[in-house]
Amino acid sequence: MLHKSFFGRGGNCPFHHKSFHTEKTDNMLHGLKMAEPGERLLTIYQKLNDHFGDLKWWPGETPFEIAVGAILTQNTSWKNVEIAIARLKAFNILTPESLFHAKDEIVAELIRPSGYYNIKTRRLKSFLAFLHDEYNESMEGMFKEETWLLRKKLLGVNGIGEETADSIMLYGGYKEIFVVDAYTRRIMERKKIIEDDWSYGKIQRLFMDNLPKDVELYNQYHALLVNAGKHYCKKRPDCRHCPLRSLESNEIV
Repeated sequence: MLHKSFFGRGGNCPFHHKSFHTEKTDNMLHGLKMAEPGERLLTIYQKLNDHFGDLKWWPGETPFEIAVGAILTQNTSWKNVEIAIARLKAFNILTPESLFHAKDEIVAELIRPSGYYNIKTRRLKSFLAFLHDEYNESMEGMFKEETWLLRKKLLGVNGIGEETADSIMLYGGYKEIFVVDAYTRRIMERKKIIEDDWSYGKIQRLFMDNLPKDVELYNQYHALLVNAGKHYCKKRPDCRHCPLRSLESNEIV
């Protein structure tokens, strides 16, 4: 489970922090007529957005920090990741070059609060080696890569799976790609939109094939699903207070 954030454009630079959910997104969706299942997905989005509002997630200061956070947040809470990242910053090694050259035992000790710190050290080092060898340690250079080619390359890095790769690209690189996680799967299954044997890729295609291709929409929509899953659609659901309670669970696929 990844804990998601937003990291967006400001001015002409794609790496300035701002909210992704803008008036442009609202205007784009207003009055939009779509065929099923897009209409149902849009209804879910609008109900959640009315309830939660603009979520402004992921407090990353740089694309590199977002990538590190995406790796560290595997199987832990974001609170623990924040502590680990703060320790890396305090040691002044939260840059591609510094972290690449830091000794493994030092990195492991600094990220200990994130759990599985030896495994995550190896995963960070694998990503850093990839960034060093392929893009001369440049996150900007990495994000110039075509989306699906970059995704394929990231998935070849030890410890980076689909959710982590897509999070790095969407939140760090402003790429048009939808992130799927356990909350997404749980909500969509309970609303009978997908079946329990659907793959990550099939769920991702459901969103990307049936919604407008828009980074702001993908960011906000995923954050809304995460919050709905955390607060209402839990393992023991609180359906009574859920903003999606009025939706019938009719199968649409």
